[in-house]
Amino acid sequence: MMWLSDVKIILADRIIENGALRIENGVIAEITESASQPSGFTVFPGFIDMHGDMIELELEPRPKVDFPMEVAVSHLDARLAAAGVTTAYAGVSFSRTAVDGERRSFEHTSAIIRALKDNIQGLRVDHRIHARFDMTYTAAIDALDGLLGAGAVDLVSVMDHTPGQGQYRNVETLVANRMKSGLSEEDARAHVARRIKDAVPAEQILENLERISRLCKSHCVAMASHDDDTVEKSHLMADIGSVISEFPVTFEAAQIAKDRGLMIAMGAPNAMRGKSYSGNLSAREAHAAGLLHILAADYHPAAILPAIRVLAPQDPDGLVGAVRLASKNPAEALGLTDRGEIATGKRADLAVVDAADCVVQTFGAGKIIFSNGTGPETAEQPAVAAVA
Repeated sequence: MMWLSDVKIILADRIIENGALRIENGVIAEITESASQPSGFTVFPGFIDMHGDMIELELEPRPKVDFPMEVAVSHLDARLAAAGVTTAYAGVSFSRTAVDGERRSFEHTSAIIRALKDNIQGLRVDHRIHARFDMTYTAAIDALDGLLGAGAVDLVSVMDHTPGQGQYRNVETLVANRMKSGLSEEDARAHVARRIKDAVPAEQILENLERISRLCKSHCVAMASHDDDTVEKSHLMADIGSVISEFPVTFEAAQIAKDRGLMIAMGAPNAMRGKSYSGNLSAREAHAAGLLHILAADYHPAAILPAIRVLAPQDPDGLVGAVRLASKNPAEALGLTDRGEIATGKRADLAVVDAADCVVQTFGAGKIIFSNGTGPETAEQPAVAAVA
């Protein structure tokens, strides 16, 4: 048994300005108010990241420079814990345009998912697998079926990165991005033109989506859409059973997704910076319009806490509402009923933050999984407590 005392506590519906938590057997056993001197530390629920692309870069930090799985996963685990993340879905992608054996190819991604599942046991953060699936990649559906059947995938999102729609609806932006990666303008335009020419027919894409949806439902795995850019696409994704709309590109698409009951996820870096790096919908503007339910690390877990702070002043429920974007809301969307808020009976997944807004301690199931050497005192008894 352990107490965290004299701390501000962010509950799902209110804030206890000075309180204490009793942790027992990995869960929150009691929440009290305190009359002692506040310590200056704030306890948030541990952040749940349902979309993080970091593992692919950890495995291949430079093109064709492969790192061992155990090195990559261990480093990512440390980064996540230091950012207050206690549950993380590692995003790995199947891409039709990838060459066999290279990153995001059929062979490479299947191997990564299986290796990840073998290496994430016993780490600090509770790691899950998020398979990002190119809906035009018909040949890889059988692999997805096998991975789902083996229990190796915990979330599936579907996307279409064909130039001219979705994330790449602005072809000129895609050309510019290709040039940033080292291609000449001529080669970049030729690359984009080839991808447009090789586009998969709409009938085949619909058939693929229906197959993927059936697989997800049969294995009780949540399905998310990705980069929805039109009203029609949002309706389609709702019709086939998506429960989350990740990174919608336009207000119109986001509004339909919300109207159809999907939870909308956007990147914490987008919210923190105030804009999308690819020029798409701003997370701040989406939040102001009531079109944001989930904050995801996307490509940088340390952005979650500052994004919460940025959004809190405009949230109808203030800081409490902004915190739910990275805790209770993703837990509900993903069916994680044992976590996502500071409440009795829930997992003691906590992020302790100091007055300078730095994460100083992270608890996973009641155990300290990160500490910078500071933080509130822990004891077997609270200093002074009264039932909240």
